[in-house]
Amino acid sequence: MRYERERPGELVHMDVKKIGRIPDGGGWRVHGRGIARDRVNGPGYDYVHSLVDDHSRLAYSEVLPDEKGMTCAQFLQRAIAAFAEHGITRIERLMTDNAWAYRYSVRAVCAEHGITQKFIKPHCPWQNGKVERLNRTLATEWAYRTAYASNAERVAALAPWLEHYNTERRHSALRGHPPVSRLQPT
Repeated sequence: MRYERERPGELVHMDVKKIGRIPDGGGWRVHGRGIARDRVNGPGYDYVHSLVDDHSRLAYSEVLPDEKGMTCAQFLQRAIAAFAEHGITRIERLMTDNAWAYRYSVRAVCAEHGITQKFIKPHCPWQNGKVERLNRTLATEWAYRTAYASNAERVAALAPWLEHYNTERRHSALRGHPPVSRLQPT
């Protein structure tokens, strides 16, 4: 069942997307699949933490080294501040999956800001669909669209892409308008 909250900040969705790091000099997209690679001690993973507003679809994301509790809690603090810069000064509810980091480590940040935590039913990621859709869009339009020469180059490309996503990219759920069209001017 599709739904949408009536105002910005009423409900936000939070999740983490795990993506493989790009080795220095580029990966297979630059050099082709025939290159030798170290499958055991490869470059590792980055974790893209994201927060999406249910009403406006405004998104905030960061590439971080892990998905541990303290990292998630610090990300949420920064995301709350970023949303405030866009005029979403109060977040009422936070929806996440049932990961340990969300169940326990984010609790103090939510209490500090008066946010009620909501958890999806286990093994039902579609209940957190707005951020899951952002994860898919991040993968296709940012992370894997370009053949980056390094991981740092890809990480640096996230902020401009998010700016485009929030201010220019058309969203079918918003009748062809970008997320900022649903926010009050700040």
